[in-house]
Amino acid sequence: MIDKRTIFEVHRLKHRGWSNRKIARHLRIDRESVKKYILNPTTAQKRSPRASKIDPYRDLIKDLLDQDPSVSAPVVLQHLSKNGFDGKVTIVRDYLLKVRGNRKHRIAYTRFESPPGKQMQIDWGHFGSLQYNDTRRKLYALVVIEAFSRMLYVRFTHSQKQPVLHSCLLDAFTWFGGSPTQLVVDNMATAVVDRLGSVVRFNEAFLEFLRPFNIVPVACNPGAPYEKGKVESGVKYLRRNFLPLRSFTGLDNVQRQAGHWMDTVANVRIHQTTGQRPVDRFEKVNLQTLPTLLPDCRETLSVLVHKDFAVRFDGNSYTAPPWAIGKTVTTKADQSSVSLYLNDKRIAVHQRCWQRKQRIETPSHRQQVKRLQKKLWHDRQVSAFLSLGPVAVEYLNGLCNAGQPLKKQVKRLLVLKDRYGAEAVIYALTQSMACKAWGADYVENIVHQQMAPKNDHLPVKLKNEQLNRIRLQQPCLAGYDAHIIRRIKK
Repeated sequence: MIDKRTIFEVHRLKHRGWSNRKIARHLRIDRESVKKYILNPTTAQKRSPRASKIDPYRDLIKDLLDQDPSVSAPVVLQHLSKNGFDGKVTIVRDYLLKVRGNRKHRIAYTRFESPPGKQMQIDWGHFGSLQYNDTRRKLYALVVIEAFSRMLYVRFTHSQKQPVLHSCLLDAFTWFGGSPTQLVVDNMATAVVDRLGSVVRFNEAFLEFLRPFNIVPVACNPGAPYEKGKVESGVKYLRRNFLPLRSFTGLDNVQRQAGHWMDTVANVRIHQTTGQRPVDRFEKVNLQTLPTLLPDCRETLSVLVHKDFAVRFDGNSYTAPPWAIGKTVTTKADQSSVSLYLNDKRIAVHQRCWQRKQRIETPSHRQQVKRLQKKLWHDRQVSAFLSLGPVAVEYLNGLCNAGQPLKKQVKRLLVLKDRYGAEAVIYALTQSMACKAWGADYVENIVHQQMAPKNDHLPVKLKNEQLNRIRLQQPCLAGYDAHIIRRIKK
């Protein structure tokens, strides 16, 4: 079928007085076609549609587009290949263009190529969120590109904080096997604090991190993303090639899938710009050797160990040994673990939980608490309080579960017993347990409201303070009653 441009040329040359034979020879078409289109320019030649390799897979492509309308041709090709398709990406791309229409033209910019190993470019990308039961966490990825080879590294996170940026860069340098001499960044707050024209003030923590690696940071001009176009393309490639038609169960699962994708797709493909595989070009790259002592890039925070022998971090509670209650410890967290340190000595380590409002507990910590509680139950003051009967035992268990300091609470409760009598305290303990109010303050308040003091005179004070601290157990009168009943029967 002759296109409209050729038909236009036929009529233009005919108007110039050319013969049909000369027109046919010039345009390389037969004379009958020239004659036909001179008589009727709108004549259409009907041809039966030619079968295409992609025809049997139209339904599968439609299902993929229903799941993600913006899915790219390479991703579609990966799914088609699993179902027996042996065509190339070109036919898939042409079919998607036909189905979705032509894309907008991209803005042109001057491309700059750097020598091997000189420059890496980094940028963050936001990729929705992950659901952890009733908690939703935003999902980010730091993309790192070695500029010469286009070798790509991706690290997924739930945060863009300063320590997280440093940790991701350290992982990237370790993965690449060295560091570049230049690191190109945009104007993110974790890298650039302020700038005035060409004068840039970098983040001091960022500079301190780069110093051992002998890296010079380079900040792009605002509104000039083409200055780090390689990593901009890398983020787009990650978004279009990796993310579509995938499901994730957590941050570790995302990173495992990303690692497999980097090894089997991203870094072994033929790059459109270089015409070579990034992994092959990377063989020419010589990076700077990493320092012997790598920096500790974990997120660090000083926190208090509360009376429930746990610290609060990132919306969760992580337990510590019970002997650390009341002490300030240092929390250091990375993507997978949370560690607690006291005086530079690690006292606990937990797997990091991304769901919020959870208690992450080490079984040994709970066992230590039970051993301490068992030891307390043999204390002389505690034994005196337990002599009040089953109510006292139940209340003491409640104090333990509530994380209350037992000795302090028992001492105050015994003072109430001396002042108001055992019956008044037992009644107040019962009422306090009914309201699940654990503590001597609640018991004292109930006693004040319901009872009057029975003992107007304080106990005799002896000169020997040790004698004043002696506590006698509450006698069980039921035993005396049973003895009297036995004597009466005799």
